[in-house]
Amino acid sequence: MIEQATAHRLAGDWAAACAAARVDIAFVPAEIAAGHGGETAADLLDDLRHFVPDLLRWHLPRYVRGGHTRLVPGRTVLLARYGPPADRPAGPLLFVTTPGRPEGPQRLVLHCAVAGVQEFLGDTGPRVHDWTSARHLWDARHTAALRERCGGGRDRAPFCRADGTPLPPEGLPTADPGSHDPAARTEWITRLHEHGELEAAFAAAGIGLDLNPPATRSWYRVDPESLLRGSPLNLPRLTPEFRLLARRRGCSRFQIPRNHGAAILLELSEPGPAGTLRASLAPPDRLATVPHVPEAFWRRLPDLDLVRSGQVAPARLHPLVAGALFPALEVADGAAGPPGPQAPEPFRVRCRGEWHRVAWADGGLRMPHAEEEQRRERALRALGGAVTGCFAVQPAWASDSGRLPKALRAQRADLFRRAEHGDAPGVLALLDAGVDPHVRDGAGRTLLHALHLLDHEELLPRVLAAGADLEATDRSGRTPLFTAASEGGSRTLVEALIAAGASIGSVDPSGMSLAHVIKLRRRGDLAFLRDRVRTEHPGLGDDRWEARARVSATRTMNTTDEGTHT
Repeated sequence: MIEQATAHRLAGDWAAACAAARVDIAFVPAEIAAGHGGETAADLLDDLRHFVPDLLRWHLPRYVRGGHTRLVPGRTVLLARYGPPADRPAGPLLFVTTPGRPEGPQRLVLHCAVAGVQEFLGDTGPRVHDWTSARHLWDARHTAALRERCGGGRDRAPFCRADGTPLPPEGLPTADPGSHDPAARTEWITRLHEHGELEAAFAAAGIGLDLNPPATRSWYRVDPESLLRGSPLNLPRLTPEFRLLARRRGCSRFQIPRNHGAAILLELSEPGPAGTLRASLAPPDRLATVPHVPEAFWRRLPDLDLVRSGQVAPARLHPLVAGALFPALEVADGAAGPPGPQAPEPFRVRCRGEWHRVAWADGGLRMPHAEEEQRRERALRALGGAVTGCFAVQPAWASDSGRLPKALRAQRADLFRRAEHGDAPGVLALLDAGVDPHVRDGAGRTLLHALHLLDHEELLPRVLAAGADLEATDRSGRTPLFTAASEGGSRTLVEALIAAGASIGSVDPSGMSLAHVIKLRRRGDLAFLRDRVRTEHPGLGDDRWEARARVSATRTMNTTDEGTHT
């Protein structure tokens, strides 16, 4: 993704760069010129030429689920405002939205619109992140500012040498190094924070600290020291970032939400540059009108934490991130992203009292057993007999039951993780290396169930040619077509599955039909399929889902009407 997006961006094709980074474009630049003038359109196009969609994706908020990360759903990230300064509150706004559902495709949508701008600008909750003053996170002209914004100095980032090598513990400051060395000062303050010396850490950062627990009627009790010690705050940068936001938003109070019982309240001791920043804990229900600090402004840079701990090599970071943080790092020519898949290594299987070496080849297992013996074991399994050792691996791989060797579980996890992140080339590379495409994950999903997360044009014919079952159901009883309709699969994918022979008359164990799920998910783009299901399969499914779909549609209409009249 990074390599392709970079090549298109450097060639001046910002739209192709977005496509490579799986960012859909929801506007036409020519319409901006027609509606807001040539100067505004020129400013927009200038930003788009320097827009780095893969870098934006790299920095977006994520959460950990099942041992790997996904984009936080339902977020809007504001990037830039356009028009004369006096007109900007009503001018076009460039922004990105993350997927609406965590299970769906990890695609982003880039918008440039006027409608709803006031809602975004006035939002105080966590769903809108204002990055208009954080261009280093998405604009190629400003990426060098990342080192300063994370607490680094002119020549290096905190906790690392200029080439990205982590500093040993004995190389870190043991006393306040003073303000002349920003990186060392960041290290000093961060270590105080990590060691639980909260008052000293906040004081060194010039921030007053109130450690009294928040006054709340809730049963939930908060230990201020534990909460603050466990928060990855970028303390040395908190004051300058706060002042930047305060000037932009015209506010003197901001909050950092932490849990159900408390948020960190930041406010100035007095208005103006003479005021010092103060931090305290407050119950979230008393801060409903206090705007949130975007995570990118208050959190330590995760990339630096990973490099510092040795979990990620500097060269494995996004090239623009690595170049900004580590000015002496030798980077290979051309953009390079995370590593591609390695050819699956052979693995050992305990079979009949011996260790056998088994490997993937041509979509199947190569094992040290004669073909006649393998046919006999397959016949035994077909008749319901028990198979063990090497012969038990294949059915366990192609089902959600049975035990897989540890190495094979890791290979399966890597395959589905690449699918979840839209890495179609990586999935195809693993299939080219001989991996069996009939794999199922722990939830019983096949590669066909994961097509809504990928660019399916090349992968769908490949797995169908291998004999994949279009009617295979996962543990929830849902077919690949049902999953695509329910979890945000594109219309082209749905049409391709139907053209390949997928049944439109399937019903999940709860009695929900495709027509029901299309209506409940408000998939207007699949109205053709909903109508076809109702025509060809009248009365299909449980009636209660039809009633629920009608209620959902009514609520949507009422919400829309209220928003229109507000």
